[in-house]
Amino acid sequence: MGFKAIIANISRRRYMRRRGQSHIAPEADVAPSSDLIEQSQWADMPPELLLDIIHRVEASETSWPARRDVLACASVCKSWREITKEIVKTPEECGRLTFPISLKQPGPRVFPIQCFIKRERANSTYGLYLGLSPALSGDTSKLLLAARKIRKGTSIEFLISLVRDDFSRTSNAFVGKLKSNFLGTKFTIYDNQPRHDPAAQSNRRALFKVGSNQVYPRVSASNCNVGTISYELNILRTRGPRRMQCAMHAIPFSAILEGGTAPTPVEFPNRQALHLPSSRVLEGNKQFAEFSSTCLGEQQQESVGRTDPLVLKNKAPRWHEHLQCWCLNFKGRVTVASVKNFQLVAATDSCENVPAAEQERVILQFGKIGKDIFTMDYRYPLSAFQAFAICLSSFDTKPACE
Repeated sequence: MGFKAIIANISRRRYMRRRGQSHIAPEADVAPSSDLIEQSQWADMPPELLLDIIHRVEASETSWPARRDVLACASVCKSWREITKEIVKTPEECGRLTFPISLKQPGPRVFPIQCFIKRERANSTYGLYLGLSPALSGDTSKLLLAARKIRKGTSIEFLISLVRDDFSRTSNAFVGKLKSNFLGTKFTIYDNQPRHDPAAQSNRRALFKVGSNQVYPRVSASNCNVGTISYELNILRTRGPRRMQCAMHAIPFSAILEGGTAPTPVEFPNRQALHLPSSRVLEGNKQFAEFSSTCLGEQQQESVGRTDPLVLKNKAPRWHEHLQCWCLNFKGRVTVASVKNFQLVAATDSCENVPAAEQERVILQFGKIGKDIFTMDYRYPLSAFQAFAICLSSFDTKPACE
């Protein structure tokens, strides 16, 4: 039996079919079927053979939707899940997005991950898809994140989720939000992962009693400020694109220097500890369950909270005399002129000894290619979630900035 046939057989056993979509039971679920799976021939497979099978599957399935076979391996049982998580590398190392946590991890250093955003005006939602464009990806487009625009009093909020039909803050699919000020000139990115606190971390699993029941402390979602986006006012109505600056509080400036590292979470927070119910998490053509047991990796815990955050600024455009417009080289990824188009590079000072190549390296670019279709390319040290939040800020109307 071939590897793909084995994985297909596993998928049929593990997935619960519902209206053409799939749902993997969360790891915390206890059911007779789970016990049977743990005691099946798959769980008893020799570790050496199991390691070789999963390694070959992971290496052969390089893009979606085929990479759902890798997730199928991780859903078989605990031993398969642990080996799969050891084999699957972070986007920084392999340039691939696999598990849901990949969306919170920094992108590759050498090349950008190319995505596109589709805006649906009817219901004020935005979908981030993996791929070059809808025309090239077609029905196989992989939905990474979705956002819904909501007006709340004097501000605008973009709720960001892993699925397109569930934006509840109490859902496992909820990953964070973007909130604006009254003028729409300043936005704050909130992550649902709590900022590291050494004192709180040591007592993170401590229980307190309410009556005769033991309950985990409640931690509010989306309470961690990881970035601030500021648009420069254009009161004089001078010509040119919007000017913005992004302070990424969760990323140290040293991340762009040689030998520097960015925070890399390894798993989502424990949802039981956060008093959140189990639910769906990652959706494309299929829906997958979250692989979560701890809050943040040690690397992120050490980096978050430093006083020297990475600051991103607009790459300066040049005025094209023949076209009579401001131009940036998007290398064919942007085809329609728009004030929303931008490229972001690291803001540096001459005293910081940052190489010239690094100063010119585009970390995030966003631009229009059609009606309600935009491209988004990001790279290290930004994650897909952070890049998507920055791009969402451009969809809000800013009369004072244009």
